Amino acid sequence: MNAHGIILFGHGSRDARWAEPFERLAARLSAASVDARPPRLISLAYLELMTPSLEDAIAGQASAGCTRITVVPVFFGQGGHVRRDLPQLIDACRAAHPGVEIRCATAVGEDDHVLDAIARYCLDQADDRA
Repeated sequence: MNAHGIILFGHGSRDARWAEPFERLAARLSAASVDARPPRLISLAYLELMTPSLEDAIAGQASAGCTRITVVPVFFGQGGHVRRDLPQLIDACRAAHPGVEIRCATAVGEDDHVLDAIARYCLDQADDRA
């Protein structure tokens, strides 16, 4: 299979409920990817405190036949984890899976479309309370 994987990469938390919005996002992406060609495999991964790790998620997608994987950091900004830790993890995964193209997107909070959506949400919340 020549599938394209997408891994939503978050920080992780001791509170299992913290992952619920990421699980909902993954479910929405999976539903939107049903008819994608090539097929898309959607996974979650966490830096710490939760599983799977990024290494395990990439290994799982590679063994499922993904030849391209895009890691999307579901972080609001580019702090130390995204600037320092994530590139090291990506390099290690590339070395472990040389036949897989592994790409890393910027943190979602750095995208203007995401910021526009958050701004609309904030305005909607202010309007709902007026």
